[in-house]
Amino acid sequence: MAKPVIITFANQKGGVGKTTSAVNIAACAGALGYRVLLCDLDPQGNSTSGVGVNKKGLRGSTYSALLGMSTPGAAVVKTPYKNLSVKPSTIDLAGAEIELLDVPHREYAMKYVLDGVKDDFDFVFIDCPPSLGMLTVNALSCSDGVVIPMQCEYYSLEGLTQLMISIKKVKQLYNPNLTITGILVTMYNGRLNLSAQVLDEVKKYYSDKLFRTPITRNVKLSEAPSFGEPIYYHDKYSKGSLAYTEVTKELISRVM
Repeated sequence: MAKPVIITFANQKGGVGKTTSAVNIAACAGALGYRVLLCDLDPQGNSTSGVGVNKKGLRGSTYSALLGMSTPGAAVVKTPYKNLSVKPSTIDLAGAEIELLDVPHREYAMKYVLDGVKDDFDFVFIDCPPSLGMLTVNALSCSDGVVIPMQCEYYSLEGLTQLMISIKKVKQLYNPNLTITGILVTMYNGRLNLSAQVLDEVKKYYSDKLFRTPITRNVKLSEAPSFGEPIYYHDKYSKGSLAYTEVTKELISRVM
């Protein structure tokens, strides 16, 4: 791979499986032999704890790197999992939206951070907060592509339209190379008419962007974060693990 591929996971709607997807695709890519950096850009820090990293006593974090209080390299932590490192997040990141207002070229703060470390990796995956604020704009401004996890509900369809408009604006203003890597359907239940109807609607408008494998509701997938384990390591042969492995392979084929 000539240069690292930077992919943002974004959706302004919460609870759509964004962090779950970022964590598990990052872990699967690492297991497949790629050097992966998972950037936690959400103040809740769920991606950080989801890969088994304790947020106490960190030498650096995404927040400290963004605001220039630590070097980019100091804010990278190796996880217990193959080829997977994380740029961890703490609750301090909640103040970054306001603090970045005074930073010159604030839309590119994340780009400057990644420029210092990205050559050590094949993939950089960024998990965003559930909003379209400055942190998400920063992620999109430095990314090659964006993955949009969406739940099979009608509200998610409405949110998808708004997100597409926002991505188009970022592309025009800050990052002309930004593309939509794919739309990932999560929490899919094939027994519900609603899930099938929403999936059909997405196919109607975005069939070329839709990942072939939807992520179904799965108990193992839900319990893995409480162990600080990606699903690939929590239960390698569960439905959730097999689905995320397929999605990861498709994502890699789309961007390479």
